[in-house]
Order: sequence, then C-alpha cells, then structure tokens
Amino acid sequence: MDSSNPNADPNAVPGPTEWTEARHGAGPWEGEWPSNPRFDETLLREGDTRNVVDAYRYWSLDAIVADLDKRRHDFHVAIENFEHDMNIGTVVRTANAFLAKEVHIVGKKRWNRRGAMVTDRYQHIRHHKTVADLAEFAHGAGLTIVAIDNTPGSVPLETAKLPKRALLLFGQEGPGVTDDAQRAATMTCSIAQFGSTRSINAGVAAGIAMHAWVRQHADISQAW
Repeated sequence: MDSSNPNADPNAVPGPTEWTEARHGAGPWEGEWPSNPRFDETLLREGDTRNVVDAYRYWSLDAIVADLDKRRHDFHVAIENFEHDMNIGTVVRTANAFLAKEVHIVGKKRWNRRGAMVTDRYQHIRHHKTVADLAEFAHGAGLTIVAIDNTPGSVPLETAKLPKRALLLFGQEGPGVTDDAQRAATMTCSIAQFGSTRSINAGVAAGIAMHAWVRQHADISQAW
C-alpha cells in the first residue's frame, strides 16, 4: 500500500488495463465544485486513477476523445491479424501515445486488448477483412501505404522521407508483412538492426516507425 495515499485500497490487485490508485491518479475533488462541463461527476466524487495525463484529469471519456480528435496527426497505423498477433494491444497503446489518426486491424476482428492498457477507448479503430480492403480505404483517404519490414529492396527507415499522409503497415511477429501487403505498399522501410536476431518485436517496430514519422512531421511544441 502507498502510505502517501490514504485512499488506496490495501487489497487492490494490479490490473492489466489500468494503473492502480496506489501508483497514479488523484483523489476525490476538494474545494469548490467545478462547473467545467468536460468533468465527469463520478470521477470528481470518487477520484480519478486512470492512466491519463494531468491535463485530462477528471475529464469524461467523451471529452478526452473529442479533444484528441482536434489534434490527431495525419498518419494512420495498420497491423495484420491473421494469426491473432499478441502485439496488437501494444501497437494500439503506442498509436495513442503518438496520436495516430486511426488504427486499422486487417484480418481477424478479435484481438487481445490486454496490452492496450485501456487506450483503445481513446483511439479510433477500424477493421478490414483483407489487405485489399485496407488498400481501397487508403486510396480513398489519400494515404500512402508504407510497409515496415526488413525485406530485399526496402529503404532504411533511418534515412527515408516518410509521406505526411501515411498509413504505416506492420505484419505479424515472425512472418512479417504478407505478400499482399508488400504489393499494396508504395514503399517498404526497414529498421536497422545490429544483433543476431532476424527480426524485432512487431510492437517495438511500430513504436520506432511512428516516432520516425513524429520526428519528421509533428509539431513537437504540442507534446505534453
């Protein structure tokens, strides 16, 4: 139990989707009751232990999403899910951190949300049955598909100029992006590796690629 937080539950079990009260958050509102319509009355009364930045403390879920929608970046993220990839939750969580416009899941609709740490509530997620469906969406939205995979002919991500309106496409752990995805992509970028392993974790690769886009196109002054 965190002795600095008298409201912490001594029997609380750390959950897989939210930080526990003993680690993060704020207790019930103290002082004059606020009139801000963005605030959630239940959170004000009971405290807000969600894993959100302080600027969103006590805000309702809808209010947070609405504010994020005003600031979302121009890039989208897609990940293939033909083998129930366990990394999808991590990709969603990272997409939330870098404020991707949308996350697209290609293949099986069901995915393990444990790694998302509840960030899927704040992130727009779209499902496509096939890569062809994803490509059709990207074309209609004016997005350039950029596959991330260490394949022959790929361009090093470290030196590549990523399109501002990009859809970053990731394959599954092990096999990487499918042949259909390779054909749908305008360009394929590789991530430089120097060790013995053939590939890196798909969730890690997604974070590296998203950060590369942020370094090239995002307004860093708007970061928290």
